[in-house]
Amino acid sequence: MLRCCARRKILDWRASGTNLSRRLSSVVPPVTPVEKIIVDGIKATGPISLATYMQLCLSHPTFGYYMSSKNPIFGPQGDFVTSPEISGVFGELLGVWLAAQWMSTSPRLPIRVVELGPGRGTLMADVLRVVAQFVGKQLKTVHLVETSTTLRALQDTRLAPSAEKYGCTVEWHDSVEQIVKTEAEYTMVLAHEFFDALPVHSIQRTDQGWQEVLIALAESDPTESESKPHPRLRYVLSPHPTAASTLLGLSSPRFRHTPVGGRVEVSPVGFKTMRKVGELLCHTPDIKASLGCGLIVDYGGPRAFAESFRAFKNHAIVDPFTTPGECDLTANVDFSYLQEAVADLGLRTHGPLPQAAFLERMGLGVRVESLVSRVSSSPGSEGQGDRTAALRSAAQRLVDPAGMGSEYAVLGLGGEPTPEGVVWPFVEGDGQAVEEDGEIDKRAGGI
Repeated sequence: MLRCCARRKILDWRASGTNLSRRLSSVVPPVTPVEKIIVDGIKATGPISLATYMQLCLSHPTFGYYMSSKNPIFGPQGDFVTSPEISGVFGELLGVWLAAQWMSTSPRLPIRVVELGPGRGTLMADVLRVVAQFVGKQLKTVHLVETSTTLRALQDTRLAPSAEKYGCTVEWHDSVEQIVKTEAEYTMVLAHEFFDALPVHSIQRTDQGWQEVLIALAESDPTESESKPHPRLRYVLSPHPTAASTLLGLSSPRFRHTPVGGRVEVSPVGFKTMRKVGELLCHTPDIKASLGCGLIVDYGGPRAFAESFRAFKNHAIVDPFTTPGECDLTANVDFSYLQEAVADLGLRTHGPLPQAAFLERMGLGVRVESLVSRVSSSPGSEGQGDRTAALRSAAQRLVDPAGMGSEYAVLGLGGEPTPEGVVWPFVEGDGQAVEEDGEIDKRAGGI
């Protein structure tokens, strides 16, 4: 099961009561290292924000999910499968779009490619293969924003042959803030399943204003002396509006439409990161040409979400409090919030467009059939039926309307519009195909 199935399955999961309710059990699993840190911290200073919980679980320097080599993150043996690992055509088509923007705006500038959260380097390898064909020796540097030393090692192994082949260098950064804006190079930015893993705060509209959903210790049932609460954590609502909840509630004009009792997940880290990306790509008043372009691919839509926070382990949704630090945590991306982050920078944004529409309009079908034809006509092609079927099956998974095709969305950044004012494949009204633009998820009630 893929992470993209989450939006449909999480509703049934919520209905079971496992995400907001505690369970009592006489057999309680061992405390994970991250869980101990969280529990001790709550005992010392009180409940913590959902954002703090996500940060500790995913990025604790020693025990975080992405930091520990013990966690099989990607692939069949990991907790989820991503689009680049399903088909190399995915990265190729993203590379075609990026190269096309460079050719139409700044074909004389050397190129640097930036990826946020590169995983194992699979997507970047596919993108470089295509970009290099279009730009030749203009490809100079690759910048990878990655905090995990474990993943950096995997990326180095995967991309070293590409760097040598295309004559470019690879550099790593802990954050996008470390990448310096330059007018001497054209910047291409990629972010695939990056923003969904950034910490979110959960805030709730009340008669008192915006209050924050916090994480506290679970309470034992006094009537069950032999039982202990599991999970050991639970959600609570701050007794009063906090500085963070008040500020975040005012951070988007869309949030004022949230009804009393409704919740909104907000990622100030995502907003700040997007702002920095925009600064890297947008031109200054004295520069007429664009400084770059970018693609953000993630699941979510152009609206705020109330309760999309969830956990994955072994390709299945699990309670986010079950084994902290040993599960992948994620929340849907509010693409409108990302667009608001760059609204005053002069950077054009396009979409978001459903992944299926983006890939199909970029020529997915033609590319796959070209590969099938090549396989079928190659020497010794007898018995290659399984391989051609696998190529078509992988492509279909990327555009499946009941899966990745509709769950994932693509946001375009920069690029030179046509006389009609569009940048292909983003055309008028595409955002409506993902979600109704600007709406708030009003399904969730209070705690």
